[in-house]
Amino acid sequence: MKGKKWIPYLVFPVLTLALGGLASFWVTKGLPAYDQLTKPPLSPPNWLFPVVWTILYVLMGIGAARIWNKGTPARTGPLLLFGLQLLFNLFWGAWFFGAGAYLSAFLWLILLIVLILLMIRAFLAVDPLAGKLQIPYLCWCLFAAYLNFAVWFLNR
Repeated sequence: MKGKKWIPYLVFPVLTLALGGLASFWVTKGLPAYDQLTKPPLSPPNWLFPVVWTILYVLMGIGAARIWNKGTPARTGPLLLFGLQLLFNLFWGAWFFGAGAYLSAFLWLILLIVLILLMIRAFLAVDPLAGKLQIPYLCWCLFAAYLNFAVWFLNR
């Protein structure tokens, strides 16, 4: 990579991983209660979540770095959507694990999924690979929506 174009490839993944680490505060707080819940079929083991999220945060950061490196005004909207969905991602853990508000968390997650879809569309318009890098994140959040809804339903 020429010049300082590599810096965003460090900054954006580190930023997303840091926010993921912050979200883990709520997960750690709520994990004992979560372990007592009735869980739906296909629920992964607890150890898998940080592995998957680490990969997803890195992919999200790489995608954002690609958008940043375009250096055009067209990057502003996609990066704003990136930041907004990242905040929604952060606060989902507060709803689900921190407050144990499973239905509210599910509704929040639906909003997050809409933001992810908007971000993917915006990323694709600026850099197709950046948009495609977000597809695993979307898929995982759709799976998380199934898990979240089922946890609420099974534990009402």
